[in-house]
Amino acid sequence: MPDLTFSQPARRNLLAPVLIAFVILGIIIALVVRYTPHRTADLAITRTAVYPAHTVFKSDSIVVDSDRAQDDLYVLTTLRIDDRLNLPLFLKDFTATLITADGQEFHTSATEKQDLPILYSAFPKLKVLSSPPLLRETLIDPGQSAEGMILLHFPVTKEVWDHRRKAVLNVDLYHQGQQEVLISRASEAVSNATPTPTSSPDSTPTN
Repeated sequence: MPDLTFSQPARRNLLAPVLIAFVILGIIIALVVRYTPHRTADLAITRTAVYPAHTVFKSDSIVVDSDRAQDDLYVLTTLRIDDRLNLPLFLKDFTATLITADGQEFHTSATEKQDLPILYSAFPKLKVLSSPPLLRETLIDPGQSAEGMILLHFPVTKEVWDHRRKAVLNVDLYHQGQQEVLISRASEAVSNATPTPTSSPDSTPTN
């Protein structure tokens, strides 16, 4: 009876291919980390000015102290955005949050472009403090930047603003979500505007 021999193929050494695969994967990960920005955009507040307005609505009533007063604070903050992506950025919206010293929170949306002339007409000194606005729907190309004023309104006095805990500007981006930047006290510019009594079209200012 002939001898039966069963020859087995030599086992392939898989160590070398596995090591090569890991090296290639490591190179790919390193390239992705190297060329992918860690931030969507850099946000910086370069300047902030405030304008306090005190409006007295004259009442037709003969009752003493029946007039109604209203305090408004307009915050003109200049924002610079640097696009750190390899994609364009589309600015969707600007909102802000003010946290007062006693913990109250006020939320507001930036003034629309079409409303700016109305405010400037009502408060001429506000226009003096203004600069070209940064508009919604602005497109920022990769590696480029955009800068402009954002006008915010809070129903508080300047004293409340000066003693605030925190104020932040929120920038909503299409496709990249929301980023926030602190409106710091260091960014506030000295304004020559002083709070003067103003009135609505149907009211009379007090003496």
